[in-house]
Amino acid sequence: MRELNDFLSLIDSYIGSAFWFPYALLGTGLFFTIYLKFPQIRYFRFAFKVVRGKFDKDHNEGDTNHFQALTTALSGTVGTGNIAGVALAVHIGGPAAVFWMLMTAAVGMCTKFVEVTLSHKYREKAADGSIAGGPMYYMKNKLNMKWLAAIFAGATVLSSFGTGSLPQINSIASSLNSTFGLDEMMVGGVLAVLLALVILGGIKRIAAVTSRLVPAMAIVYFIGAFAVILYNIENIIPSFISIFADLFTGSAATGGFLGASIAFAFNKGVGRGLFSNEAGQGSAPIAHAAAKANQPMSEGLVAILEPFIDTIVICTLTALVLLSSGVWKEKLDNKFDYVDMQVLQGSYTDTTDEGRTALAKHISEEAFLPVFEGQLQVVDGKVQNDVSFIHARSLAEDVLVKSNGENLTGTVNIINGKPEDLTLIFEGKSLVHSAPLTAEAFTRSYFGDWGQYIVSIGLLLFAFSTAISWSYYGDRAMTYLFGSGSVKYYRLVYVVAFFIASFADTTIIWTLSGITIALMTLPNLFGILALRKDMKSTVADYWKNFKEEFPDEKTPE
Repeated sequence: MRELNDFLSLIDSYIGSAFWFPYALLGTGLFFTIYLKFPQIRYFRFAFKVVRGKFDKDHNEGDTNHFQALTTALSGTVGTGNIAGVALAVHIGGPAAVFWMLMTAAVGMCTKFVEVTLSHKYREKAADGSIAGGPMYYMKNKLNMKWLAAIFAGATVLSSFGTGSLPQINSIASSLNSTFGLDEMMVGGVLAVLLALVILGGIKRIAAVTSRLVPAMAIVYFIGAFAVILYNIENIIPSFISIFADLFTGSAATGGFLGASIAFAFNKGVGRGLFSNEAGQGSAPIAHAAAKANQPMSEGLVAILEPFIDTIVICTLTALVLLSSGVWKEKLDNKFDYVDMQVLQGSYTDTTDEGRTALAKHISEEAFLPVFEGQLQVVDGKVQNDVSFIHARSLAEDVLVKSNGENLTGTVNIINGKPEDLTLIFEGKSLVHSAPLTAEAFTRSYFGDWGQYIVSIGLLLFAFSTAISWSYYGDRAMTYLFGSGSVKYYRLVYVVAFFIASFADTTIIWTLSGITIALMTLPNLFGILALRKDMKSTVADYWKNFKEEFPDEKTPE
C-alpha cells in the first residue's frame, strides 16, 4: 500500500501538485476577468436579485431553483477546507497566505461564472427525465470531444470518492471520536444510513436538504467565530495588518512559528483557496446545471456568489479566528504525527535569530541540517542523546516517548531522522495545524473549552454536506458514461464506501484525490478557454434579451 501511495504521489507531483498548476488556474481566471471586463465586480449586486428569483419564469425547465442550486454547490465546497485548510495555509505560509486565498477567490468568482454558464447552456435531459449537465456536456455537444468528456466524467466519479466521500467521513469520525469519545464505526454506520436516505431521493431531495443544512451550519459556525473575534477584539486590527504587512517580504518568525517565505505564502494561499472554492475544477457546474433558469447566464450570475461566500466570507472568518486568538504561533501539547516529525543531530534553539534562521532554512529546504541516525537512549520517556525534534514545522519541546501508554525506558532505532518502530508514541509541545488548530482557536472565546465542540459540530455538518453534494456530481457523471440506469449501483457503492472509510486509512484516497482533481480541472480549463468567444456572445445575448423582457429594470451593463 505504501508503494502504491508513493507511485500515486509521483504521478500527482507532475500534475495537481506541480508548480505550474496554481498558475494555470489563476491565469485562466485572470484572463476571463479581463476578457469579460470584471464581471465578478460589475454583476455582483445584480446576482443577488437573480438568486432571489426576481426574474424567473414559471415555465423554466430544471430540477431546482437558483437558491437550491447555490446551496447544493456551496455544500460541496464549504467543507473541511474552510476549517482545516485555512489553518494549514496559515500554519505553513503565515498570515500573508490569507491574502492569496482572497485573491484566488476574487478571480475564481469569474471562473465559476464562465464554467457554470457554459455547462448550463449545453445541458441535456436524461432518460429518466432529470436534468444532466456539467463540463462533459459542453465538451461533447459544443467541442465535439467525447474522449475529453469521458476523461472528465471518469475523473469526477473517482473524485466523488476521493474528495467528497471517503476523506470527509474519515475526518468526521476522527473528530467525534477525539472530542466526544464516539466509536468511529458507529458514527460511520449512522451517517451512512442518513446519507443513503438523502441521496436516494435524487437532486430534489438533495437540494431540499442542503438548502436547510447550509444556512444552519453557517449560523453555528458564525456564532462560534464571532465569539472568538469579539473576545480578542484588541487583536483584530493587528491581525488585518499582518495579512498585508508581510506580503512582499514573507512572514517573520514569531513565537513558535519559524517564518515563511513569499513563495510559501503564495503557494499555500493559492492552493488552499482553490481547494476550498473549487473554482475551475468543474464540479459545481454540475449542480448549477440542474437549476431552472431563464437563460444560461442567469445561473452563471448566481455562481459568482459561491467563491465569495465560501472563501472571502467563511475562510476570512476562520483566518481572523486563528490570527486574533494567537494560537497559530503557539506551541501546544501534541501527539506527533510521523509524517511531520524529524530528529536532528545536535541541539538547536528558536530563541535566537541565528537558531531560528538555521531551523527555518531547514524546514523550507533551503539549507539542510544533519539528521540523526542510530539509537536514541530513552529513560522514563526522556531522550538522553544530544538531539532536537522538529514537528509541524516547529522546534518541539518537552518530548516524551511512550510505548503502550507508558513512558519508555530503552532504545529507539532512528533511520534518516525517522523512528523505525511506528507503534511508539512521541509527545511534546509543538505547533499544531489543520482542524486541531482551528478547534484550539475556538476555545479562546467566551465559550471557553466549549468552543471546540462548535468546530466538531461544524466539521460534521460541513463534511457531511460535502458528501451529499459530491454523490450528485458522481451520479451525473455515471449518467453521462453509462446511462441513468447505472446510478442506483453507484449510489450503493458510494454509501458502502462511505461507511468503510469511517474507520479505514484513507491516505491513498487523499493522494488519488489530488490526481482526479487535476484530471477534472485541466480538461475544464481547456474547454472554457476554447469557448471564450462563445461565452462572450452568450453574455451579450443575455443583456440584449434581458432589456427586451425587463425594460424598466436597471442593468449593470
